[in-house]
Amino acid sequence: MMENLPEPNVSKVHFNQVLEQIRDLPALPAIVQDLMASVGPDDIDINVVTRKVMLDQALAAKTLRFANSSFYGTQTKVTTIQQAITLIGVNSVRHVVTATALTGYFPTNSCAGLDFISLWRHAIATAVCARVLARHLHVNQDYAFTAGLLHDIGRLVLATYFRREYEAVIAYRKLHDCQWLEAERAVMGVDHAMAGEALAAHWHFSDTIRFAIAGHHEPEGQKVHSLASIVHIANAITHALDMSGVEDDLVPPISQASWEGLGLSEEIYQHVFLETELQFDEVSRVLLTEK
Repeated sequence: MMENLPEPNVSKVHFNQVLEQIRDLPALPAIVQDLMASVGPDDIDINVVTRKVMLDQALAAKTLRFANSSFYGTQTKVTTIQQAITLIGVNSVRHVVTATALTGYFPTNSCAGLDFISLWRHAIATAVCARVLARHLHVNQDYAFTAGLLHDIGRLVLATYFRREYEAVIAYRKLHDCQWLEAERAVMGVDHAMAGEALAAHWHFSDTIRFAIAGHHEPEGQKVHSLASIVHIANAITHALDMSGVEDDLVPPISQASWEGLGLSEEIYQHVFLETELQFDEVSRVLLTEK
């Protein structure tokens, strides 16, 4: 246990510092920008996406693996990128492209005490759970997956570019056995939802995704079945199912309004838990492989 840890002694981070750091970040690859700025498949030329994916060997291999995974349950083997994108759709390619780009974008050893692989495992689990919830709610499953995948992107920003301060956040959280949001606000004065929204704006993600990132801990005030509410519930479920593999994982507080607003029965939630666990291993295997 960490009872004898001293209170962290670092200066608070002004939000303008976070914004300045984000503005200095290099641009995402063009294909990621194109896919994340679009709202629907009609905004993107599938032939353009196909050509861009084919130019990146790692991306092409992952796209084919994703199309052939049990996540999509295809009956015949997909062998070409054109076939894969036609089958799973541009929005699903967005998942592969985004995960591939961002898992390589932030150094995994940049912050002592933070397991970046576990963070990505949680992000993928939340994405899978959000997609399952969206299907039961009859709302767009691909938006839900993307929002779930990106909901904690602000933690990567803070841990990578404010390393000393985030190491103090980790120490504070262990000392006080509290939520990440509480520790970030106490130590840094800035939390990962704020940083994530700022990054989403800088990289020109669609407003749909940006609002979901911003509100995934505090979704109150957004419309019923909002992406923020769906990701909020999915985040709590995957923490409860311990899908990141982190020993001291805590389940964040659940918004009663969001829980009741989704209007799902206990029986449906049991199906959601099971489907999430069944799909998670396959999706994480595809998205977290290096090649």
